[in-house]
Amino acid sequence: MSTVLDEFLSTVNQSARYVCPMCSKDRKKKTDRTLSVTVDFDGTKYFCHHCGISGVKAEKPYYEKYLDHQDISSTVRAISVPKTSDDAQIETSLSERGIDYSRVKDKFHVVTGTKHFRNGGSFIDATGIGFVYGNSEAVKWRSCEGKMFTQDGAARTLWGIDAVRKQGGVELLVITEGEYDALSIASSMDVAVVSVPNGAPQKISNREIDPNEDTKFAYVWDAKDVINDCRKVILVTDSDEAGEALREELARRIGRAKCYSVTYPDDCKDANDVLKKYGEDAVKALVQGAEPMPLEGVYTVDDYKVDVKHLYSNGMMGGLSTGMPSVDELFTIKQGQLSVVTGVPGSGKSEFIDQLMVNLAQKYDWKFAVASFENPPPLHIAKLAEKIVGKPFFDGLTPRMSQQEADDALDYIHDHWMFLEQRGGEATTLDSILDRAQQSVMRMGVRGLVIDPYNYIAQSQKVDNEHQGINEMLTRLVSFARSNGIHIWFIAHPAKMPTDQDGKTAVPKGMNISGSAAFFAKADLGVTVHQNKNKEVEVHCWKVRFKWLGSVGKTTLHYDIPTGRYSEAKYDIRMPESIKSYQEKDEDWF
Repeated sequence: MSTVLDEFLSTVNQSARYVCPMCSKDRKKKTDRTLSVTVDFDGTKYFCHHCGISGVKAEKPYYEKYLDHQDISSTVRAISVPKTSDDAQIETSLSERGIDYSRVKDKFHVVTGTKHFRNGGSFIDATGIGFVYGNSEAVKWRSCEGKMFTQDGAARTLWGIDAVRKQGGVELLVITEGEYDALSIASSMDVAVVSVPNGAPQKISNREIDPNEDTKFAYVWDAKDVINDCRKVILVTDSDEAGEALREELARRIGRAKCYSVTYPDDCKDANDVLKKYGEDAVKALVQGAEPMPLEGVYTVDDYKVDVKHLYSNGMMGGLSTGMPSVDELFTIKQGQLSVVTGVPGSGKSEFIDQLMVNLAQKYDWKFAVASFENPPPLHIAKLAEKIVGKPFFDGLTPRMSQQEADDALDYIHDHWMFLEQRGGEATTLDSILDRAQQSVMRMGVRGLVIDPYNYIAQSQKVDNEHQGINEMLTRLVSFARSNGIHIWFIAHPAKMPTDQDGKTAVPKGMNISGSAAFFAKADLGVTVHQNKNKEVEVHCWKVRFKWLGSVGKTTLHYDIPTGRYSEAKYDIRMPESIKSYQEKDEDWF
């Protein structure tokens, strides 16, 4: 790639047509936009319809760069916004949608201008209305005629959030799927309202967003100051499948306890439809009639209707693969569940959970929050890097990973893991873990939480005995997993296990975990990692609450000491008799 093209592409942050820097100077029509650029998760793809230059600028797309755990506002690159606008044009265009511009002009920044829109297979210049995001962060343009769309800059914050911040002390916040919906509500009633910057997610599976869309939700973390102060958040998303997925993901990140949803008339799909067809009073009724997500312990068939219809059409949905086929025969992974994992000290249970996390991150782009009390974060990160790269982090008998491989692994871990470390020296409580986990859900959209191990968590002073404390703790974890749509792995040590006359230690199960039988009763999934007398790693599944997610049984895995990786066990059926006889005499041979 030439330096000129590379420098140009580094300034591009949205998919559109551009003037080709390579051939425009040699053409008669120098301003023709012949360079098609697509920005997505694979990088920046480009193709010039005139000179034919094409390729992929292989780097993280612009929106992934803001997973840097910092405020979005500090990384936004300002763009040029029209200084003057035709208010009459804005008023006319909005009135066609039933919106009174005089009531909303002080809450939202709307401009006009002539823009280059895609119209089918060609481009035309047309007058458009621009919705200005942030402090010259981006302008999303809609043509005044037709449904053409383009964008300057990259919208990454909630539209209208600055005006809400200026109000201060907002207890009720309405979040809509689009700008026209936000304008419809603001035009009809006095309420704090904002719009998401990128609409509903494009990739949906089982009415849930695809994890690789997580980076598009950074605006939730950016608005955490407003959201955390709110008593109530009303989610006004479209009534289609994508709108439902958006609503569920927003509720998961914000916290379902404060989220409410609306119900549209049968012939309306969004708030602007309601305004156009039924007027301002209907919009007020829509917002004021919002119901909690979920209702406090009281449900009707209507609350489950969509889910039941989905079951009828699609049947029971299995969980996600663990990345190890023999383990998948035992169990698969589902959001909203609690796994209890046990095993005697040194059996490899923490390493096994690390392998599951790496596999889920690589296969499904899952993100994780980890409270690991026996693994200091620097050492834990090194172990994860070994599983990602497939080479030792430190010098040893086999070649270690290169500096570049280590750096790449650290970047990958940075984008997929958060570590919940309490550095102040105070005792770790379940409240402190869940509070930080909730922040991780809002910040990164984490889908997995690991607590390793249980006995480092300080018990509440209110409980009368250990069993009661464990029972309450597990009940809260189950509730947290369900309400936040995450899978929790809770690692607990067993009581001292008996050994037989040959010194073989019994395999601990759920009823053997120290402290309470609740570990077995409350778990959705129960797993034991055990090392047998041949030094092989066995994975035992002793409980699966739902049969479509797995079944009780065991499998054997191979553990590679240099890399910390688990893989399918490989047995050589052609093992020479001399070796087999030697192995029978000395069971600790390997």
